[in-house]
Amino acid sequence: MNKGSSVQRYALAAAFALTLPLATVVRAQSNAELLDATRSPGEVLINGMTYDAQRFSRLSQINRSNVKALVPVWNVSLNNNLGEESQPLVYNGAIYITNQRATYAIDARTGRVRWTDVLEFESDVARVVCCGQVNRGAAIYDDKLYRGTLDAHVMAIDIRTGKQVWKTKIMEYRDGYSITGAPLVANGVLISGMSGGEYGTRGFLVGLDPASGRELWRTYTIPGPGEPGNETWPGDLWKRGGGSTWGAGAYDPHMDLVYWGTGNAGPWNGGVRKGDNKNAASTIAIRPKTGELVWAYQNTPGDPFDFDSISQPVLADIQVQGQPRKVLMHADKNGYLYVLDRLTGKPIVANPFVKVTWATGLDENFRPIWSDTTRKLIDTGAEVESWPAITGGKNWNPMAYNPVSRLIYANTQEGGMLIRHTPVEYKQQGARYIGVSVKRVWPEDGNRGALRAIDPLTGKTRWKVPYAVPSYAATMTTAGQLVFTGDMLGEFSAYDAAKGTKLWHFQTGSGIVGQPISWEMDGVQYVTVTSGLGGVYVLNSGDERLSNVPAGGSLWTFALFKK
Repeated sequence: MNKGSSVQRYALAAAFALTLPLATVVRAQSNAELLDATRSPGEVLINGMTYDAQRFSRLSQINRSNVKALVPVWNVSLNNNLGEESQPLVYNGAIYITNQRATYAIDARTGRVRWTDVLEFESDVARVVCCGQVNRGAAIYDDKLYRGTLDAHVMAIDIRTGKQVWKTKIMEYRDGYSITGAPLVANGVLISGMSGGEYGTRGFLVGLDPASGRELWRTYTIPGPGEPGNETWPGDLWKRGGGSTWGAGAYDPHMDLVYWGTGNAGPWNGGVRKGDNKNAASTIAIRPKTGELVWAYQNTPGDPFDFDSISQPVLADIQVQGQPRKVLMHADKNGYLYVLDRLTGKPIVANPFVKVTWATGLDENFRPIWSDTTRKLIDTGAEVESWPAITGGKNWNPMAYNPVSRLIYANTQEGGMLIRHTPVEYKQQGARYIGVSVKRVWPEDGNRGALRAIDPLTGKTRWKVPYAVPSYAATMTTAGQLVFTGDMLGEFSAYDAAKGTKLWHFQTGSGIVGQPISWEMDGVQYVTVTSGLGGVYVLNSGDERLSNVPAGGSLWTFALFKK
C-alpha cells in the first residue's frame, strides 16, 4: 500500500496538529503528581522521566511493528548554535525546554511558542564553563519551572506567563562555579548541583525552598576538617578538591534518599594529592529535607584520570541470585558498570563494559587494582597509555533501563589516551587547575563509540551498534520494546530493544546530543527530542567529519502517521 512520501506525511501530520485547540488550563503540580509520574506516562514531569531515572516509557502505541510509520508532527527553532543537551518536560499541553540562553514553553499540539524567557549574562561568563555552554534541563513543581544558569544562579519561572518569580545566587561564577545540570524537586525541596571541577572549586549540592528560593541547606561533597574522609586529602587540598555535581540526580521516595554523582578530583594531576581523596568521583545519597549525607561510594579512589561519576544514577528493583534487590545502577567514566544496594551504598557487582587498562580488576572490597601504567603515572608523571580516555567509557549522557528486557541501553565512548603530568599551581578560583597533558588514542577499527545493550549484572554487551563518530545523546526505551537515541551527524533512530536492529531513522538537520522523551495526548503517543550540535566532543576532538554538520538548535516531535 502506498502511504505517500515522507514529505507528504510530514505535511499531513503537521496540518492535523494545527487543527487542534490550544491547551490553556494549568493546575498546580504537587508531590503527589511527581510520585505518580511512573503510573502517568502521558506527561513528563521529571528529568529522567520518572524519579527512578529509568527513562522507560510505559507507552506502547509505537512499537516494533509500526515504528516505521513514525513521522514529524512539528519542529520549532530554539535560536541557539551552542548545543542542545536538555531533556524536555511535558505538562498539561505544554512542552518546556531549556538551553544556555533561554527557556521556552511550546504548545505540545502545534509546536507554537507560548512564551520565551531569554537570559542575560556578563560577557566573561563563558570563561569558566570548561566543556561547552549548555543546559541539561529543568524541574517543574507548584506552577513553576526551575532551572540553573551559567552564572551560577537557580531561578523559578511562572509556567503560565514565563515571568521570573525568583532568582537565587548559588556562588560567584567568576570563581569558577556554574550550573549546567538539571535540578530535582524531592520531598518538597528543590535540589541543584553545580559545575566547576576544573577551576579549583569545592563541589556541593544545595537545597532551596521552591516557593521563595531561600537556601535551606548546603552539603559539600569534599569533606572539610572534622568530617569523615578529610584525612584522605593532603594538607588543605580539600578546599579546591573538585567533586562537582554537574549531572542529574534520582530519588527513591520510599527510602527518602536522593542519589547524585560527584565529579573529578582537583587537580587532575593525581601525583600532587596522593590518597583516596573522598568523596570525589563517587556516588552519594542524601536526605532531601536536610542535605544529610547518608552514604558515599567512591568509584575511583585517588582519581588520576578526570573520571567524573556524574552520569545520572538509575534505580530499579531487580533479581540478584534469585533474590529481589533494590539497586542503583551507574555506568562510570572509569569503564565499570556498578550495581549498588541503594539503601546502604554497598556494591553488589561491578564489571567493565568497555576496554579498561587503568585497573587490572577490582579486589574483594570492590576497590580498583591499579595497573602498572597507572602506578607509573602517579609515581613519576611520565607519559603512559591508558583506557578509557578522560571522556570516559560513558560520559554525562544518561542511559536507560527497560524492566521488561532487563537491559541497560547506553551510548558508550571507545578510546584511550596518552597522559602525562605537567606542572600545576593553584592561583585562584576561576583559573584552570588541571596539571596533565592528554592526547587521544582511537580504536584501530575506526569506531569511536557504540550504542550498547548491557546486562547490568555481568557488564556483558548483548548487542552493539558501532558509531564512527561517538554519540553523546541520551537513550530512551519504551514498553513497545524500542530504544530511541540520536547521533552527532543528526540522525534520530529507533532500535529493536531485544536485537539492536535499526527499525526507523530520521535526519534532523543538526547533531543530536540531547535527551529524547515519549508522552501521550488525546490517545496519541509522541516522541520528542532536541537537535543541535555542541558539547565537549565537538569542542575538543577536532573530528573533521562534523565540519559539514550545521549548527542550530530545534525541537522535533514525532507520531505515527494516520491516513
